[in-house]
Amino acid sequence: MWVAGAARSALKKLVGLPFEKYELIKIPNEKKEIKIEIHSVGLLKGDSQALGISFAKSGLDLDITQNLEIWTIVYLEKITFTNPVQKNSINIIAGSGVGIIESTSEICISDFAKKVLYENLLDTIPEGFNLNLEIIFPNGKFLAERTSNKSFGIVDGLSIIGTSAETYSSASPDQLEKAKTNLENLIKNDFKGQVVFVIGENGLNLAKTCNVKLPIIKVGNWIGPLIVEAAIKNVRTVILFGYHGKLIKLAGGIFHTHNHLADGRIEILVYLAVKEKVPPEIIVKLSNLNTLEEALSVLEKFNKSIAGKVFQNLSNTIEKRSFAYVNRYVKTDLEIASIIFDRKRQIRWAGINGNKYISYFK
Repeated sequence: MWVAGAARSALKKLVGLPFEKYELIKIPNEKKEIKIEIHSVGLLKGDSQALGISFAKSGLDLDITQNLEIWTIVYLEKITFTNPVQKNSINIIAGSGVGIIESTSEICISDFAKKVLYENLLDTIPEGFNLNLEIIFPNGKFLAERTSNKSFGIVDGLSIIGTSAETYSSASPDQLEKAKTNLENLIKNDFKGQVVFVIGENGLNLAKTCNVKLPIIKVGNWIGPLIVEAAIKNVRTVILFGYHGKLIKLAGGIFHTHNHLADGRIEILVYLAVKEKVPPEIIVKLSNLNTLEEALSVLEKFNKSIAGKVFQNLSNTIEKRSFAYVNRYVKTDLEIASIIFDRKRQIRWAGINGNKYISYFK
């Protein structure tokens, strides 16, 4: 929404319209508009370009993009016989600090975000021109290091992958209630008893890329309470599909997985490595690492077979601990399956139950 606000303000400046401190941003397929504050605008390069600046104001305490500075640079390109109408009249360019998909070098932006930009820019583009829109997050590359973007093949900055105009904290009770509502609605519609729980937009994206033919719910970080809710609703199977850096927490009995509330990933891996009788000198190396991906690399360099056993045990432990957690609150025979992918978005491991369903994800 703030990218759209800055871009609209910059485009208006470019075509000679007066600056306003706020832009009313239209939401695709909805009647409401959202008021976005604009910090400043200005003309560049002999008035051929315009820069619009806004600051993201999600209002979420645990949002690393709260107060993110956003720059948008816009310039027009005349449509000629040698420059025919583009398929898309708005060319969205990833500037500094904006994430790109490593495998394609394309900007990482959701369809919803594109629709928001088109909805709010098309009516101001002069006839006979296409619009080039460069998005810049000056602090984006630094902030991206605090996310799991690289784990999902997104590099160089922050992705723009929102799917709604509202902002939710994955650690807030509102996110849990939203997931519960989604589960309730799912059960009403010819439900077959099996559901996939994924964490966050990136996990959701990978599950959809795999063309999974099962219903999918994005659960945020409230995994434990939502599994309990599934048991209460008599769901037969919950498939936990996620990045190893998140799902490993369940193996340690941590069922709210937000990093601000609990971590313990390396400690859990060390425990699993000890169970597999990994030599003490490797255990010491593992205990001094910061990320699970580094730990996986150390284990695989030591012995790929043992590394595989450690992570296979991790998958099984996730299923066992999750089942035990649910049964603390409700007596159930709910089947819990785990399927885990690594930072390269490769599906690598599955628990005993997960192996029954892993073919659905390929």
